[in-house]
Amino acid sequence: MIKFLRHILLLVLPALIATGCIEDGFTTSPSDQPEYSTDTLKMGTVFTAEGTPTHRFKVFNRHDKGLNISKISFSDAAMEKIFRLNVDGVSGTSFNNVEIRANDSIFVLVEATLPESGANLPVEINASLDFVANGVTSTVVLNAFGQDVTRLEAVTVDSDMTLAGDKPYQIFDSLVVAEGVTLTLDPGATLYFHDKAELVVHGTLISNGTVDRRVNMTGDRFGQVVGKIPYEIMSGQWGGVYFYGTTTGNKLSNTYIRNSTYGVYVDSVSVDAIEPVLTLVNCQLRNSAGAVLVASHAPVKAVGCEFAEAAKGVVYLYGGTHSFNQCTFANYYLFSAITGPLLYLDGETVAADVSNSILYGMGGEVLPADLAGKPVYFRNCLFSSAGTDDDNFINTVWDSDPMFYTVREDYFFDYRLREGSPAIGKGDPSLNSVDASVDMYGLQRGSVPDIGAYVFSVD
Repeated sequence: MIKFLRHILLLVLPALIATGCIEDGFTTSPSDQPEYSTDTLKMGTVFTAEGTPTHRFKVFNRHDKGLNISKISFSDAAMEKIFRLNVDGVSGTSFNNVEIRANDSIFVLVEATLPESGANLPVEINASLDFVANGVTSTVVLNAFGQDVTRLEAVTVDSDMTLAGDKPYQIFDSLVVAEGVTLTLDPGATLYFHDKAELVVHGTLISNGTVDRRVNMTGDRFGQVVGKIPYEIMSGQWGGVYFYGTTTGNKLSNTYIRNSTYGVYVDSVSVDAIEPVLTLVNCQLRNSAGAVLVASHAPVKAVGCEFAEAAKGVVYLYGGTHSFNQCTFANYYLFSAITGPLLYLDGETVAADVSNSILYGMGGEVLPADLAGKPVYFRNCLFSSAGTDDDNFINTVWDSDPMFYTVREDYFFDYRLREGSPAIGKGDPSLNSVDASVDMYGLQRGSVPDIGAYVFSVD
């Protein structure tokens, strides 16, 4: 038996060795070329003078012999100062004789630090990364947009100040508005907040966004969290906007506040104040790890606003007299269980008038459920739950789906109305304030307004 096995091995081993030599040989045919997972690596928009996240693509050898890439380098050597590479585990800016086994692949990792351009708008950079194999050159383009920013770190505004709408601002630590001081945000102003950064207002904040030039406050991360999930919908990237005791006369118009721990938090202001401490007109407060709006002992007026996507419930009111007109309260939060309702009314002194508004989504609608005897009124509002009108609920559209465009499973959140929505034409124009004449997109509400923040449009 042993002699038989020895005989078999003597016959098989030469064949195995010969086969191994064939597999380990390298093709020299010019027609045998690498393939790439992409022909253009899109790195998105990144801040200049600041390192990017790591991006990657794959290089495939689809052939039955090994492939030797004799050189990998940039067409323009100047790009070596901007982009950093790691090819198959080796770092550098150019590479020689990179081997890919038959029917195998390697990773190319890419990072960049884009130079400041002096421009207000993003500047596009394209770098051609050349691969030479068997005398033939093929190219993968590295594409990025560099955005110059004005960086503000631990700044206290102690005299009236305006942030312009030309070049964005990146906020580190905190931006604090002192008592008696006004910070004005011009149309188009964009504030990117770094991790845990906050905007704290003891004085007054005026945000003058318009339909065409909104004011944006969001986190400073771009691209994808993982897979198809963008940072655009990821909460908890920065603290939020906080208004405290001495604050007064705040008004935010056409302002988008996203991706925070708490979107807007108004605290420790007299509950007996007659005028609103904070007025929100055509604003979008979205994606918070807490609530997107908290008002504690502080009257708030909101017109034409969207309040959406929050882990602990969307809007929390403790005490104070509040008004919500032509608003949409919605919640399809993705990243944890939803633990609170769309609207939470707490405290013996809380009063609220909600009109021509939609309350629809996950996590429940209104708490407490029993509002009998409380100065809380919902007029011409749409709810998903079934119910009957009483002293607190007047001309209600019960048990209805507003038919949003939102598709949670596809990470798509759009709270405008689709054709056939029961919210179309069900508003009462007599309930609307002057500020409610147009929605965030500049569409006129007209004499027969739709319920919710957005006017139905067939476009």
